[in-house]
Amino acid sequence: MAKLEIIDLHVSIEDKEILKGVNLTLNTGEIHAVMGPNGTGKSTLAAAIMGNPAYQVTQGQILLDDQDVLAMEVDERARAGLFLAVQYPSEIPGVTNAEFMRAAIHARRSEDDKLDVHSFIKKLDKMMALLDMSEEMAERYLNEGFSGGEKKRNEILQCLMIEPKFAILDEIDSGLDIDALQVVSKGVNAMRGPEFGSLIITHYQRLLNYIQPDVVHIMMEGRVVMTGGPELAKRLEAEGYKGISQELGLALPEKD
Repeated sequence: MAKLEIIDLHVSIEDKEILKGVNLTLNTGEIHAVMGPNGTGKSTLAAAIMGNPAYQVTQGQILLDDQDVLAMEVDERARAGLFLAVQYPSEIPGVTNAEFMRAAIHARRSEDDKLDVHSFIKKLDKMMALLDMSEEMAERYLNEGFSGGEKKRNEILQCLMIEPKFAILDEIDSGLDIDALQVVSKGVNAMRGPEFGSLIITHYQRLLNYIQPDVVHIMMEGRVVMTGGPELAKRLEAEGYKGISQELGLALPEKD
């Protein structure tokens, strides 16, 4: 079992403190949901875990199996088993989906453990079928001209192919219609198991109707203020963030 620990994490952007002491522990075999209103630091948490240079960690630790993640470069974090599905994936002209994923898989393997072409194609075909993706998507340039739904499916496809220890999925439900949401959720559920853990960042209960979390965390004012089971997300759906904030004596942010 692998463990990702976030301990008293403080993060600033241009001298403005966004995260103000986040504590969270995620094990493989678990899916955690992070919920909260706009502007509370959910995406900042994801960016800090993966080492976005625009986000300055001023205090605290991120540990992956007791290794100091903050001492790692971005590529080292990925090779160590961390994966981030972002809200707005970048387009990379000239690099096909298949080329990108094969390179990413090999980056996590030793020289004598490379995936041969036949095995790669067989696995890619299987995962694309799971996500109802056409075969021609493999040869299209990475995210170039993709619709919002295609980009989200492609992020999940990459995760299925790379098989990280931990996937941070930042608002993978954003902009998806119900059919695309069901397909993306099917892909995430296919990864569930003792060797995989996920931190799913979302605003809405509707995603959690398809991906049942083991643990739900509520973030407000830059920290985790409440943790519980799936019932906590349902409570949010009924009461909204306003009810939670009033109970805890917290203020809702005005904007993201």
